[in-house]
Amino acid sequence: MFKKILIANRGEIACRVAATARRMGIQTVAVYSDADAGAKHVQACDEAVHVGGSAPKDSYLRWERILQAAKDIGAEAVHPGYGFLSENQDFAKACAAAGLVFIGPPASAILAMGLKAESKRLMASAGVPLVPGYHGVDQDPALLQREADSIGYPALIKASAGGGGKGMRVVERSEDFAAALASCQREAINSFGSDAVLIEKYVQRPRHIEIQVFGDTQGNCVYLFERDCSVQRRHQKVLEEAPAPGMTEALRAQMGAAAVAAAKAVNYVGAGTVEFIVEQGDVYGLAETSTWGGSEPHAVGNEGARFFFMEMNTRLQVEHPVTEAITGLDLVEWQLRVASGEPLPLQQSEIRMTGHAIEARICAENPDNNFLPATGTLQIYRKPQASSFERTNMSDTGVAFRIDDGVREGDTISPFYDSMVAKLIVHGDTREQALARLDTALAQTHIVGLNTNVQFLRYVVRSDAFATAQLDTALIQRESAVLFKQDPVGLQAAAAAVIADALQSESAAQGADPFSRRDGWQSHGTTRRRFELEYDGQPVRALLTYAPQLRLQVGEGAEAVLQCTPQGDGLWVEFNGARIHSTVYVQEGALDGLRHVFTPQGATRISLLDPLAHAGEATPEGGRLTAPMPGKVVSFAVMTGDKVKAGQALAVMEAMKMEHTISAPKDGTVAELLYAPGDQVADGAELLKLL
Repeated sequence: MFKKILIANRGEIACRVAATARRMGIQTVAVYSDADAGAKHVQACDEAVHVGGSAPKDSYLRWERILQAAKDIGAEAVHPGYGFLSENQDFAKACAAAGLVFIGPPASAILAMGLKAESKRLMASAGVPLVPGYHGVDQDPALLQREADSIGYPALIKASAGGGGKGMRVVERSEDFAAALASCQREAINSFGSDAVLIEKYVQRPRHIEIQVFGDTQGNCVYLFERDCSVQRRHQKVLEEAPAPGMTEALRAQMGAAAVAAAKAVNYVGAGTVEFIVEQGDVYGLAETSTWGGSEPHAVGNEGARFFFMEMNTRLQVEHPVTEAITGLDLVEWQLRVASGEPLPLQQSEIRMTGHAIEARICAENPDNNFLPATGTLQIYRKPQASSFERTNMSDTGVAFRIDDGVREGDTISPFYDSMVAKLIVHGDTREQALARLDTALAQTHIVGLNTNVQFLRYVVRSDAFATAQLDTALIQRESAVLFKQDPVGLQAAAAAVIADALQSESAAQGADPFSRRDGWQSHGTTRRRFELEYDGQPVRALLTYAPQLRLQVGEGAEAVLQCTPQGDGLWVEFNGARIHSTVYVQEGALDGLRHVFTPQGATRISLLDPLAHAGEATPEGGRLTAPMPGKVVSFAVMTGDKVKAGQALAVMEAMKMEHTISAPKDGTVAELLYAPGDQVADGAELLKLL
């Protein structure tokens, strides 16, 4: 076994690998960029080496620096994590040439599976079922258009060297193909250095089901059951679970056999994931299947479901913890043992599955604004309490709760890397129990300082569609009416919680002076106090009366007794017939006294205004179009003097590895373009003037 390894990655996966290595008695070396000098993963390792600037191309993708660091510090092997260099065959070759073990598959397997078009041709020859499409090397745009027209719409354009939903576009009509192709290729070359694409039929109502495989250097290969990753946004996974709801033993065995065949076709070693698209019939769920085999698309049962090879990820997956939860196995330990030359710890017949596990990806983003990634400081980062769950032993299948992250309270989510803050994993005896535990854990996750998708995840988990496993990759769009712009707390409860918290804070700060007591005592008359609030962009006035009990009126609502009792970090608040436990945080640096209110029912924001805070300030000018976050201007779709309509695309920005389109908020005329394509811009920078 290795004595020292270098982890060529950052964030939660670097912390995850370091934890297993420490348990196994293996020393670890971190690498870090300028932006990550004080990052959690650096402190999680025994040693650390600086490898360059903040942008990945200047640090985590500079594999020559990483290899030099490994040699200088005496590492025997390199664990690439996922992303960055994990599927770079040149890096795998360079490790071998430098006398280092690459903890992953051989470079030949990465190469064979890395280009989607090549891998599809290889899978066809191995008898693995494929989605109809064009996987050729000729990339003439006119040819690609003809192929898409021949396959039929909707069609999917996908970067051949891609992954993570980048360089992917669904095209509904032939006339939209050229623009979608150009955008896809632009994003692909920025992310992967290649603009080659493939064209496939876009499967309607698909399930995204992947099989975890593992191979060793002795030629053994097993599968560790499946994960359902159907709930996605922007073709990126949001929730993953194992096993797949509705999966039959027959279909599991057939998909497992297909995945093992795919892995053996490239002499695979280590952890890998074979991803399949499952086409559903007229009912939700998966059907009984016939025997797998042959090169033709595989028919499945009377319901007409079919599964098709999509791609193979030649690395550990983000969602690997759900497989660990149901099997009780440590996949990173398996990686280390296999890479050191040991055989697989278990044979196929010895691998067992217990219960159900679900992983939620907590991301810095705004779901109500097309999941726009967010940057900022984690001013408050409170994690779920293990005491809320019955079992917390992470070493066996009894794990009830786990959180994997690479950040701490006070850390910054920067624009240089992806937007994931943490992975929240729960396990239960049944799917229903796992769902309940996940909702509880999400309710206890308090993040202040930037937008996150925590509340959105709760909406998904509690939706009828997800709860009843009506799963497909369009679930979020299909259920948009109940997933976006919801109000789980309500004005009355939010205002009562904020005012109660303000009173509690004042009482603690001012002591027991009778004229500042919370009951408003005075020698004569009745005391009333007015609060100016802003909720959902609208001004709200609240009136608090001290006589003899605290009585509160919010907006046009009825006056009611307000009572509050401290408990832990929060308050029990009783108002207007409801009793809720709330925790209120003030966001530092936010305008107009922004408060974040967290309750078991959900979270919301409300501002407690200071009427004098903005006295004398000038009113902001209208008609501005600003960068929603730090990034690079990719292109402008208009010129100075052009007349535009509301909703028309004006510019494209690239940030956090994704493209974002800036659209006109109203009809007008472009007065001036303030930047040029390729320019880096700050958050809030005005991009162009619209009159």
